[in-house]
Amino acid sequence: MITNQTERLNFASTKNIPDYPDFLDVQVKSFKDFFQLETKSDERGNEGLYNTFMENFPITDTRNNFVLEFLDYFVDPPRYTIQECIERGLTYSVPLKARLKLYCTDPEHEDFETIVQDVYLGTIPYMTPSGTFVINGAERVVVSQLHRSPGVFFGQSFHANGTKLYSARVIPFKGSWIEFSTDINSVMYAYIDRKKKLPVTTLFRAIGFERDKDILEIFDLAEEIKVSKTGIKKYIGRRLAARVLNTWHEDFVDEDTGEVVSIERNEIILDRDTIIDKDNVEEIIDSNVKSILLHKEDNNQADYAIIHNTLQKDPTNSEKEAVEHIYRQLRNAEPPDEETARGIIDKLFFSDQRYNLGEVGRYRMNKKLGLDIPMEKQVLTKEDIITIVKYLIELINSKAEIDDIDHLSNRRVRTVGEQLSQQFGVGLARMARTIRERMNVRDNEVFTPIDLINAKTLSSVINSFFGTNQLSQFMDQTNPLAEITHKRRLSALGPGGLSRERAGFEVRDVHYTHYGRLCPIETPEGPNIGLISSLGVYAKVNGMGFIETPYRKVTDGVVDLESTPIYLSAEEEEGKMIAQANIEMDASGKITASNVIAREEGDFPVVEPSAVHYTDVAPNQIASISASLIPFLEHDDANRALMGSNMMRQAVPLIRPEAPIVGTGLERQVASDSRVLINAEGDGTVEYVDANIITIKYDRTEEERMVSFDADEKTYNLIKFRKTNQGTSINLKPIVRKGDRVILGQVLSEGYATQNGELALGRNLKVAFMPWKGYNFEDAIVISEKVVRDDIFTSIHVDDYSLEVRDTKLGNEELTNDIPNVSEEATKDLDENGMIRIGAEVKPGDILIGKITPKGESDPTPEEKLLRAIFGDKAGDVKDASLKASPSLHGVVLDKKLFARAVKDKRKRTQDKDALGALEMEFETKFVELKDRLVEKLFLIVNGKTSQGVMNDLGEEVLPKGKKYTQKMLYAVEDFAHLSKGQWVADDATNKMVNDLIHNYKIKLNDLQGSLRREKFTITVGDELPSGILKLAKIYIAKKRKLKVGDKMAGRHGNKGIVARIVRHEDMPFLEDGTPVDIVLNPLGVPSRMNIGQIYETVLGWAGMNLGRKFATPIFDGASLDQINELTDEAGVPRFGHTHLYDGGTGERFHQAATVGVIYMLKLGHMVDDKMHARSIGPYSLITQQPLGGKAQFGGQRFGEMEVWALEAYGASSTLREILTVKSDDVIGRAKTYEAIVKGESMPEPGLPESFNVLMHELKGLGLDIRLEE
Repeated sequence: MITNQTERLNFASTKNIPDYPDFLDVQVKSFKDFFQLETKSDERGNEGLYNTFMENFPITDTRNNFVLEFLDYFVDPPRYTIQECIERGLTYSVPLKARLKLYCTDPEHEDFETIVQDVYLGTIPYMTPSGTFVINGAERVVVSQLHRSPGVFFGQSFHANGTKLYSARVIPFKGSWIEFSTDINSVMYAYIDRKKKLPVTTLFRAIGFERDKDILEIFDLAEEIKVSKTGIKKYIGRRLAARVLNTWHEDFVDEDTGEVVSIERNEIILDRDTIIDKDNVEEIIDSNVKSILLHKEDNNQADYAIIHNTLQKDPTNSEKEAVEHIYRQLRNAEPPDEETARGIIDKLFFSDQRYNLGEVGRYRMNKKLGLDIPMEKQVLTKEDIITIVKYLIELINSKAEIDDIDHLSNRRVRTVGEQLSQQFGVGLARMARTIRERMNVRDNEVFTPIDLINAKTLSSVINSFFGTNQLSQFMDQTNPLAEITHKRRLSALGPGGLSRERAGFEVRDVHYTHYGRLCPIETPEGPNIGLISSLGVYAKVNGMGFIETPYRKVTDGVVDLESTPIYLSAEEEEGKMIAQANIEMDASGKITASNVIAREEGDFPVVEPSAVHYTDVAPNQIASISASLIPFLEHDDANRALMGSNMMRQAVPLIRPEAPIVGTGLERQVASDSRVLINAEGDGTVEYVDANIITIKYDRTEEERMVSFDADEKTYNLIKFRKTNQGTSINLKPIVRKGDRVILGQVLSEGYATQNGELALGRNLKVAFMPWKGYNFEDAIVISEKVVRDDIFTSIHVDDYSLEVRDTKLGNEELTNDIPNVSEEATKDLDENGMIRIGAEVKPGDILIGKITPKGESDPTPEEKLLRAIFGDKAGDVKDASLKASPSLHGVVLDKKLFARAVKDKRKRTQDKDALGALEMEFETKFVELKDRLVEKLFLIVNGKTSQGVMNDLGEEVLPKGKKYTQKMLYAVEDFAHLSKGQWVADDATNKMVNDLIHNYKIKLNDLQGSLRREKFTITVGDELPSGILKLAKIYIAKKRKLKVGDKMAGRHGNKGIVARIVRHEDMPFLEDGTPVDIVLNPLGVPSRMNIGQIYETVLGWAGMNLGRKFATPIFDGASLDQINELTDEAGVPRFGHTHLYDGGTGERFHQAATVGVIYMLKLGHMVDDKMHARSIGPYSLITQQPLGGKAQFGGQRFGEMEVWALEAYGASSTLREILTVKSDDVIGRAKTYEAIVKGESMPEPGLPESFNVLMHELKGLGLDIRLEE
C-alpha cells in the first residue's frame, strides 16, 4: 500500500508546465562549485577555492631563492554532526588542508631538498545539506548580493546651467576605477579612482600615442602635408590641427653619478588652430619640420571637436611628459625617474596583479563595445580605452544610447561561493605576506612548509565574515517557507553594494527585466523596500552571476512544447517578442488566436503569432515562492499581496497543522525542497516505525549490493521538539505504517508546518464577514472559544537556558542542588548537578540550574576555620549564582544537557590510557573487517580476469599488468584508499563496478576514521567548550501557547488583525443549520484594501469543505467565477457565500445576508505573551539614573515630551513633578520615597533629577564654571 498524497483539483488552463528547479539551488550549487570536493583534483575547474589558491601561489621570497607551490587541497570530515554543533554552541566546520611543495632555486643551498607536505590551514565553516551554516550553534544564511556588474557604463548628468555632461565609467572586478567624462567647455577628462583628473589626450600619450599626429590619426582627424617651399603656400588659409614643434636633445653630466644624461626639449613654433598665413609659412620652412597636420575639411570635424578642445587643454607634448604629469597628479610628488613614472600606469590598469576586469567584466566590455578581445585578457587594453572614448563621442553626438543602470544585464548576483572566494582571497593574501616574511628571515636554515604557515590567518578572516558581515544573517526559521525564502533572498545592500540612505527611487523600483527573475511583489515594507527582493520561482543564476528565466521557443507561430525550455538572461531577451504562457494553442503548440498580446522590453504590443519569438513557461513565472502561494493573487491589490507574502513567513507552526483547502499547487514542492521532512531515497518497504524512528528496507539489485558496504535497511531519526532560531519548534511525526510500500521521493513524516507532505502554515476556519457588537472594529478579529478549546491555533515554543561554570580566581564554581539559604521546596526538582528534572513545570522565579560561586571575604580566624571544619558550614564562603525563571516564563522542561571538559588527574590519565588502548584495538578490528569485505567483494568481481596495471596516486604500479587476479594478490595491497581511478580489467562495466566499490570503501573508511578521531577526542578532552569554561548546563523549556486576546492573526491576502474577543461557542453567529462560525471578520476591511482574493478563497473553501476536496488555483491561471459557481452549486452552498446568519445570543436572524465560507488563517509570531510587560522596580541607566527601556532590559515606560504636554495642559503639576523626579532619576528622592512608603509616612519633597547633574557636568566639561544658587 502506498500512502496516498493529497490530490488537488487543479484549475490551471496552461498545459505543459515544466517542473520547478530545486528551490535551494542558488545556495547549494554555488557552495558545491566553490569547494569542488566531488571533482577529482586534476579535473577541478578554474573557479572557487581552487582559483583563489592558484591566484595566490606560488609564493617566493624577495630574492626568488625559495618557491612555495600549491598542488592540491582537501578537507577532513567534520568532528561533530550538525545537531551536536547546535547543541554545544559550536561551528559546523571542516579542517582544510593544502598539499604544498617547497623547493630552492639557489645553487648555494644544495642541501635543501624539495619538500611536499600536507599543511593544515584552519577550520572552514561548511554548508549543511539545507543550504545553511552553523556558526557558534546558530544557523545562519549567507544572502546573495545583487550588485553592479563589472564592465563599462555610459551615463549622463546635467550641469547647473543645463548642459548635458556624458561619462563612461569602467568598473573592474578588482583595481582602480577609471572614468571618462566631458565638461561644460566640451573637453574630455579621465578621472582615476574618482579623484585625479587629467585630459584624455594626456592618457593617450602615456599609453603610447605620443605625438598629436598619433592621437589625431586614431580618430582620422588630420591631413598630413609634406613641407616644401612651394607646396605649402597653397594651404594658406587652412588651420593647423597639431602644434609645430622644434624638438632637440640636450646632453649634460649628472654631478652625482658622472653619467651623461640626455634631456628632450620641445619648442612650440606654431600652436594648434593657427590659421596659416604668409608669415607662418616662413616660420614652418625655417623650423626644418618634415610635415605638418591640417584640419580635414569634412563633416566629421564637428563631431570630433571635443578632441581638438582637449588637445588645447593638454599640457604635455610627449609620452615622457605625459607619464610624469600623471605621476605628479596621482602621487602629488615629482617622479624619481621615468621608469617609476611609467610603472605606475602599467600597475594601475595593465598588470593582472593589481587590475582585473574578471570574466564578467571582459564579457560585458566586449559585448558593449563590439570587441573580440580573448576572455583570458582580463586587464584593460589600449583598444578598450580608444573604443570607450569613441563610443563616448558617439554618445555626445546622439549616435549611441546611455546605459540603464537598473537593467538586469548591468546587475549581477554574488552568491555564497563568490563571496567566500573573495574572503579566501583576502585571507590567502595576508598569509602570503607572512610566508614571504618568514622565508626572508629563515634564509640559511632548513625549513618546511608547516614552519611558514600560520593557520589562524585564514580562519580569522573567514570567521569574521560569517560573524560580522552584513550578508551573513541569522536565519529566519519561523517556518519552512521563511527558511526557503531567506535562502533565495537577494540584497542590494552590504559591502560593495548600496546603502539605504543613498538608494534612490529608481534602484528600488520594478524594472521590466525583473520579469521572471525578481519578484515584483515580495519585498519588505519600510526603509529596505525594493533593495531586498526574492528570486522568481523558475529563475536561475548562471555561471556569470546573471539571473535567467525560462521561455519556450516559438517558430512561425508554433510553440515548441517538446524541448526543455530555454533559459535567457536579461540581455539575451532584449528585442525579443515574448507572449504569455496561457495564450490559446492547439495540442501541437500552434497558436490559434489571430492576435496575441506580447511583451517586448517595456512595451505590450498586440502582434500576429508569427512575430512571436518565445512564450513564458507558466503564468506564475513572474512571482516568487511566497507570492505564488497566495491563491487568487490576481484579484488582490499589489500592496496587500506584498503584506500577505511577507506575513506567511511569520506564521507559527501549529501543533495540528492543516493544509489549505484552497492552495496554488506549490505547497508540496516548498515542503520537500525545505529539506526538513524525511523523503524516501528509493523504492522499498517500511520495516519498523515509531514516534522516534522509521526504518526502511530499500529494494536493491545484486550489483548495487555488491558495490555497497551498507545494509539494505536505513533508519531515519525523527526530529522531536527541536528549537529553531525564532523559538518555534520542529516536531516530526511518521505518516507511514509498518509494511507500507514507499516510492522514491515519498514524504515519510509531517510536522513543522507541513501536513501530508504539503506546506500547512495555518488552519481552515468557518468565517463570516459581518460586524459583531463593534468588537471587530478596525481589523480586530472575533474568534470562537471552540477554536481555543480544540487547540486549533495552539503552538509549542521552545527556549533554551544555559549556565556556564567558570574557573574563578577564588576557586571553581560548582553545579549543585545544595544552595545556601534556599528552601527544600525550591530545590525539590533539582538533580545532583543542580539541573531541574525533565517534565517539571516551571513558574516565574523557579530555580532552573543551581550553581554556587566562591565568595571573596576576609580570611577567617583559626577558630572559625576549626568550627567550619567540624560543622561543615559551607554557606559562609559561597554565594547563590543559580539561574532562575524570568517573570513571564511558564512551561515544561523538555530536555537537559550537561557538557563538561575532561578533568585531568593521575587516576583519570590512567583510565584514559586504558580506554584509548581499547578504542584503538576496537577500531583496528573494524578496519581489518572492512578491508576483508572489500577484498572479498573485489575478488568476486575480478575473479579469473587479468590486471591492466593498477597504479596508486604516486604513479607506482601496485597490481602489475598482465597478471591474473588472486585473493592473495589483492590482500597484499596495503592501501586501497590511494589507488588511482584506473583500468582494473579490460571491460568497462566491470571497471565501473570496481571503481564504485572502491569509492564506497573510501567513504566508509573515512567515516570510521572520523568516528575514531571523535571518540579519541571525547576521551582526552571531553566536550569542546570555550576557554575558561569548565561545564555548560543547558535546559530546554517548552511553552504551550494557546490563542489569546492580543495575538496577531492574518490571512494570505494581507488581511491582518488582532484577536479582540474570544466569544463563547454558543454566542457566535450561526448558520440556518445551527453551525456556529469560528471567526468573524469586519467586512469593511475588504473594499478599501482591494484584496478581493480572500472572498474568492472563502467561497471556494466552503465548497471544498462540503465536498471533501482540495483545490489548486495557480496565480494568474486560477478558478474563474463560473467554475467556482459550478462547485458551490454542486456542494449545495449559496453562490458568493451569501447566507443569512442568526444571532447566537438572541437566536434572531440578522437583517442582511453576509458572506460566509472557509478561509485559511495563520497565527503570526507577534504573540501577546512575548509583549506583555510590567515593571515596578528595576534597573537604572548608570549615567542618567533613568529607568532602562524595553522588555529585554526589564525597563519602564518612557514618559516623553508629548505626555508631559498632556499633563501640563491639565495643570497636574504635582503628578508631573513626581513622574519626572522620584519615579525617574532623583536618586535620593527615590530612596526616601521607598522608605516613606514602607514606614507609612507622608511623601518627602522631590530633589534634583540626576539628568540635571549630567547637564551640569557636561557644561563644566566645556570649561564653564556653573553652580547652583541656594
